[in-house]
Amino acid sequence: MQPAKIQPLIRIEPLGEKRIRVLIGKPGLDGHDRGAKVVAHALKDAGMEVIYTGLHKTIDEIVNTALEEDVDVIGLSIYSGAHLPLSQKLMAQLAEKRITDKIVLVGGNIPQKDIQTLEGLGVTGVFPVGAHLDEIAAFIREKGKWVR
Repeated sequence: MQPAKIQPLIRIEPLGEKRIRVLIGKPGLDGHDRGAKVVAHALKDAGMEVIYTGLHKTIDEIVNTALEEDVDVIGLSIYSGAHLPLSQKLMAQLAEKRITDKIVLVGGNIPQKDIQTLEGLGVTGVFPVGAHLDEIAAFIREKGKWVR
């Protein structure tokens, strides 16, 4: 007796809609990527397409990948404590390249006192350690209304 053939699932998306594309980047020398991978899996489970750059990427590489992949969201996962200079560099590069239609998120080991500074740089949302994964997905969906 042969096993039944399993038919592949086919995802059908409504006309005119596309999956939200999210880039998760790990800039600098930070070698801790468990949180980034957990967030990437959660966003994928929430129906988003996720591109994870891997460890030790430069801001240039992250911006170039975001452009090549035509993402809607750029997320930085930072545990090294360098969130302010890395975010400042990211936002400067996005401005220089006239990229103004992306949601920019920063997550990781972010002190509460730095959240306002990051938002002042133009970061759309900040998610410190302990943020709920469903809140991140909901935030992206809410803010994404103006991206399309």
